[in-house]
Amino acid sequence: MTARIIDGKAVAAALREDVAKEVTRLQRDHGLTPGLAVVLVGSDPASEVYVRSKGKQTRAAGMNSFEYVLPGDASEADVLAVVEKLNRDPAVHGILVQLPLPKGLDPNRIVAAIDPAKDVDGLHPVNAGRLATGLPALTPCTPLGCIILTKSVHPSLQGMDAVVIGRSNLVGRPLVQLLLNENATVTIAHSRTRDLAALCRRADLVYAAVGQKEMVRGDWLKPGATVIDVGITRIPGPNGKDKLVGDVAYDEALQVAGAVTPVPGGVGQMTVACLLVNTVRAACAIHGLSKPAV
Repeated sequence: MTARIIDGKAVAAALREDVAKEVTRLQRDHGLTPGLAVVLVGSDPASEVYVRSKGKQTRAAGMNSFEYVLPGDASEADVLAVVEKLNRDPAVHGILVQLPLPKGLDPNRIVAAIDPAKDVDGLHPVNAGRLATGLPALTPCTPLGCIILTKSVHPSLQGMDAVVIGRSNLVGRPLVQLLLNENATVTIAHSRTRDLAALCRRADLVYAAVGQKEMVRGDWLKPGATVIDVGITRIPGPNGKDKLVGDVAYDEALQVAGAVTPVPGGVGQMTVACLLVNTVRAACAIHGLSKPAV
């Protein structure tokens, strides 16, 4: 019996529909249109594609989309000036500075300059601290997407044994906090972990977020486990076309797991959808409205 394939594309599409309904309600009942501003510094091709996708999906949901493109040689003061302008702009409810930034710019300083109420990437120290202490916070989009995908298989995660492989501030650490909020029992693993395979074999839920292609093998998995693959690596494929693979050996996992996300078509689909969710939540909080139904 092969694993159920978790369709991130379908889950993300449903989430975007829910966001669009909430935007329509906010416009009708409160005259409020949520606005998302994305700041891109330089011309990283992957970042440019991602920013275009964000703008397209923001507009499709009925929200206002603002894009600020600065040259690669922009100074830190230039970027901070744009962030400060957006902090003051009442039409902007979400601010995202696209990472990675060009060398010479301090991402920590720039993220810390964003108004925490508009920090839809969930990376500001205030939001990270609130999440870590169990308080309501804007949450990084990829971990939020991981939780939503997991709950499409298991409506309750209470008491489940989860392993998170990777401890980045963008994915691993906030994902641990979100799992704790769901009353899962969580182990965080990393490059110094001893016998990672044995640790994974105990887990009901495995989250792979280390950026090492196909590191998690099929025989690392507990039969029936749910596997969420956050990694994405481009490798040469047949006919000269590149192929995208994740941190999990997908074909092997299909033979052992109960459910698994594909790459592409899994977690990546959720990240922008959750960015839209965060923008709507931020707009409601800024205007003193009740939490939206997304």
